Amino acid sequence: MKFGQVDHPEEVDFTLPSTSQETLTLLQHFKNKEPFEVYVGCAKWNKQDLKGFYPRGTKDELVYYANQFNSIELNATFYNSPSLEQVETWKKKTPADFKFFPKVPQSISHFSRLLNATDKVKLFTDAVVRFDEKLGMVFLQMHDNYSPKDMARLKLFLHDWPKDVPLALEVRNKDWFSKAEVTNELYSLLEETGVTNVLVDTAGRRDMLHMRLTTPVAFIRYVGANHASDYARLDNWIEVLKLWRDNGLQKLYFFIHQNVEIESPLLATHFIKKMNETFDLNLKYPNKATGNTLF
Repeated sequence: MKFGQVDHPEEVDFTLPSTSQETLTLLQHFKNKEPFEVYVGCAKWNKQDLKGFYPRGTKDELVYYANQFNSIELNATFYNSPSLEQVETWKKKTPADFKFFPKVPQSISHFSRLLNATDKVKLFTDAVVRFDEKLGMVFLQMHDNYSPKDMARLKLFLHDWPKDVPLALEVRNKDWFSKAEVTNELYSLLEETGVTNVLVDTAGRRDMLHMRLTTPVAFIRYVGANHASDYARLDNWIEVLKLWRDNGLQKLYFFIHQNVEIESPLLATHFIKKMNETFDLNLKYPNKATGNTLF
């Protein structure tokens, strides 16, 4: 994942911003209502990206991956809407507690730019609902050049989105975050439509780390810099999540990327161990039973 990559991560201030009062107020409506549901994973399962992660002789990468982690950010669906048969195949290969978080196809987000996409949305959602209980949340990632001038189009799209398919939104254009009135209009729209606001923690785009939740779900896409600071950055997230959980956070979906993806499982394992310790969870991670290192 090259988005937000910088040449000198040691020069970046990785301090996490303070949580907005609006986020805390929203969360407090849900305080003490449900157990804490946590899913942590990587973005890909293919051997080429995660070279060295799979034991020699691994016959099915998804089967192995799904027995190491409890979720996957399913970027494969960005390139092509999956068939019903493909979804059924993925579903059958994974344990009962595993969840998929499929990305809305680029034919909807980038090519159609949310216009005249009704048939494409139906094709996609009819497929991913076949994950049944293994569907976590769909996420819609807009192109960098999709700006607030298209707010009206975004409103129509989100209001028309099938309400039985949970959705998160990631906008990247800097104009969404440069003017308070625009940003607040976006957040109000997401709250109104029940859409989760995606947070992105990446070195080169600290403006996307807005710490503003619009549902009691935190959907966080963490991009490491292949730098020693990556682990400390994850540790800092634990403190923020403690605050959010204390105020009513219901669900955490946390996906870890790297510019060089081979290290993603290592970072994810580190983070899961911290989450288990802090929140008294029992999330699985690679080699949990043996205590061995990944590689």
